[in-house]
Amino acid sequence: MAIELIALDIDGTLLDNRSTVSERNLRAIADATKRGIEVALVTGRRYSFALPIAARIPSPLTLILNNGALVKSKEGETHLFHPLPRHAALRVLRATPEFREGAAVHFNRPRERQVIYERIDWNDATRRGYFERNREYLAEVTPLENCLQNGGVVNDNPIQVMFTGTVARMREVASKLVELPQDVPPDECFSLAKTFYEARDFGLVDVIRAGCSKGATLAEWAERRGVARENVMAIGDNLNDREMLSYAGRPVVMANSVPELKSLGWAETLSNDESGVAHAIETYALGTA
Repeated sequence: MAIELIALDIDGTLLDNRSTVSERNLRAIADATKRGIEVALVTGRRYSFALPIAARIPSPLTLILNNGALVKSKEGETHLFHPLPRHAALRVLRATPEFREGAAVHFNRPRERQVIYERIDWNDATRRGYFERNREYLAEVTPLENCLQNGGVVNDNPIQVMFTGTVARMREVASKLVELPQDVPPDECFSLAKTFYEARDFGLVDVIRAGCSKGATLAEWAERRGVARENVMAIGDNLNDREMLSYAGRPVVMANSVPELKSLGWAETLSNDESGVAHAIETYALGTA
């Protein structure tokens, strides 16, 4: 089968453990796009946080962001947007007050006030680097629900609610949200995307629009582009990549993937520190490995 669309996760997949994109990965992406293959970065990152990675790649790219909630061009043009209804975001925040320290609400905005926290602890050892790199996009609103209320700071629908913290804490918040009653109006429903990095004890739980995922939006984008499922290759390493990999006709997992993905019998490439993305593209899309 000829590959026409390649979907690449960023963290733990395209990036190595030093957060760099290897020269081999860059060459493979360039070779793929020269052959007319579309390459999409499919990530949990928001646009402003994914753009510095995309900018390192001198090739045409599509960006599927926020675990499928938003699709943009590399230049910033919005192609698809699946916002989280603000009533769903309010329901989530009201159900999780004990996790407020690691909670943030993300909006689709040009620059300022993209990410709203209740309080930013600039001395937090785990999050300080992220806060500093994204200072111009961050804001504080107390209580956090006020950023969603009519008459509050804003009243537009967000992209997502995001929780970050230790893996154990993120498993707790995910379990609590899954246990919420399901018989609610559609505008109070939501989906979860979970990403756990056991080696550094860091996790993320993203609350996004019901039915939204990397896989659902990749399928929507492929259909829009006229690409059949069997001509899509996806490469990923974590739990939030599962739907994307399940959709693709050629799913490939990284050698450093979480055990849950490795257990599903999909093809495996090299690790992110060994240019596993390039190895997969060369093997399954270019036939040069």
